[in-house]
Amino acid sequence: MGLLEECEAAFGSSDLYRVLGVRREASAQEIRRGYHRASLRVHPDRAEPDAKEEATRRFQILGKAYAVLSDAEQRAVYDEQGTVDEEGEALRGERDWQEYWRLLFKKISVKDIEDFEKSYKNSAEELADIKAAYMDFEGDMDRIMESVLCADYTDEPRIRKIIEKAIDSGEVPSYRRFVKESKQKTVSRKRRAEKEAKEAEKMKNELGLSGEDDLKALIQSRNKNRKKEMDDFLAQMEAKYGNNAQKGGKKTAAKKGKK
Repeated sequence: MGLLEECEAAFGSSDLYRVLGVRREASAQEIRRGYHRASLRVHPDRAEPDAKEEATRRFQILGKAYAVLSDAEQRAVYDEQGTVDEEGEALRGERDWQEYWRLLFKKISVKDIEDFEKSYKNSAEELADIKAAYMDFEGDMDRIMESVLCADYTDEPRIRKIIEKAIDSGEVPSYRRFVKESKQKTVSRKRRAEKEAKEAEKMKNELGLSGEDDLKALIQSRNKNRKKEMDDFLAQMEAKYGNNAQKGGKKTAAKKGKK
């Protein structure tokens, strides 16, 4: 089975760009970030034991897709003819795709995240992300607070003021679920966030994590329904703090589609 057939079987599409979650006109840096995000979600080290074999297969397919699109000549052939060179160096069978991945992306530490948070909060980038989240989720503060990077319940009053100012200036529409949100829902969200914060702190202490520790154990221990959000965030962080020679471009916040 060739690469395109493998992509179709594993991801429901033979389009290498769609498999990596990027547009056909994407830059090399955008393709690298797309590969990183996609591969984090299926990385064998983050899979449950009974799903590791399938995760490994999908992880290897993503590596091959990126190898083709990151090679200027192979990408040109694929764009023009819709085919890939199965015998070429990029797809050679003996390549260790996990080692290939490790060479591209370094691990990050708690300190990296803390440094990023300091520069991100109150930045123009955060402002744009908040407005985009408000529009994406039509004023649903539960989903907005889950989507905005580095946000916790203590940031809610600040984020709410940003949105209110944008509504007053006409930058964004006034959604009923935002302006008419019940006090009960606000209190419930705060209590839920406080509980999660306590659990995260307890987990951090139990795992003995410090400023220079790898976050892999923490990721594996998180509640499964929050795993994708954490993976998307780490993909952006690891792209930002990746090897200097391979460092990606400007970070963009992970957005969730409407339900």
